[in-house]
Amino acid sequence: MLLRHREDMKTYLMENMRGGQGTVEVVHLLNPEEMLGKGRLFAENIVPPGASIGLHPHSGDIEAYYFLEGSGMYQNNEEFYPVKAGDLTVVDDQNQHGITNTGDIPLRFIALILYTGEGK
Repeated sequence: MLLRHREDMKTYLMENMRGGQGTVEVVHLLNPEEMLGKGRLFAENIVPPGASIGLHPHSGDIEAYYFLEGSGMYQNNEEFYPVKAGDLTVVDDQNQHGITNTGDIPLRFIALILYTGEGK
């Protein structure tokens, strides 16, 4: 059984995350060792209005974003898609993605990175 209170979760402020703009807050919900070798990230990301996470590749893993609040423009390779609360995106292995908050409130989403093979 695991119970972790918000104040006990590791929180990082990431400037220009993955080459993006502004400062993104990343709250780690599970540590990589708690993911049993199946993934490396389970976190809440909070992107302020006008900020972004830059386009970045995935190799050996996939990443899902589940949007909780706000709106933005999601980039998958060369394609762009508007997203809002309740939407889900998944970038496949050997592809790249990024996100920009195009709204006027913080864009909040859960990010989950899972390995595509036997784990790392």
